[in-house]
Amino acid sequence: MAEQSTVARPYAKAAFDYARDNDALKAWSDALALLGQVTSDREAGTLLSSPRLTGEQKVAFLAGLLQDRKLAKGAGKAFERFLATLAAQHRLGALGPIAAQFEQLCADYEQRIDVNVTSAFKLDDKQQSVLLNALKKRLNREISITTQVDKSLIGGAILRAGDTVIDGSVRGRLNRLSEALTT
Repeated sequence: MAEQSTVARPYAKAAFDYARDNDALKAWSDALALLGQVTSDREAGTLLSSPRLTGEQKVAFLAGLLQDRKLAKGAGKAFERFLATLAAQHRLGALGPIAAQFEQLCADYEQRIDVNVTSAFKLDDKQQSVLLNALKKRLNREISITTQVDKSLIGGAILRAGDTVIDGSVRGRLNRLSEALTT
């Protein structure tokens, strides 16, 4: 069977293109995020994969969840048609990966990125501000920083932004030095 992320890609792209063109990115993002969480739940996943329910019943169940959270109006009837397409193709189980890829497409479109900073010591507000400004300049995007502390780094920090990893930790430098000396 195909990898979930591979299956999700064309659906996420189609959903993103529609939502972007109709100024509904936030509504679709919220709806997909909720349904992605729901389908990752074991009981809901079992229900949605049940052959006893028709595609229409599964779509009605998911649409009802959106209405309970008042998300249906923002996403509109087009979102229900999207769910019906997923149901017809037996892809409702891919809603989690579709939601994740949709969020990545939104972040790329809005030129924003989440950066995870792991440092040896807690960063104060001034250090975070300097880092934020440097990353904005380097990545040319809006930055959202999440920090955590890992004493084993000894000093410095490791930055993770999407697929990019910048290891400026003392531990990383020592590991690279060790590798250079042993080859």
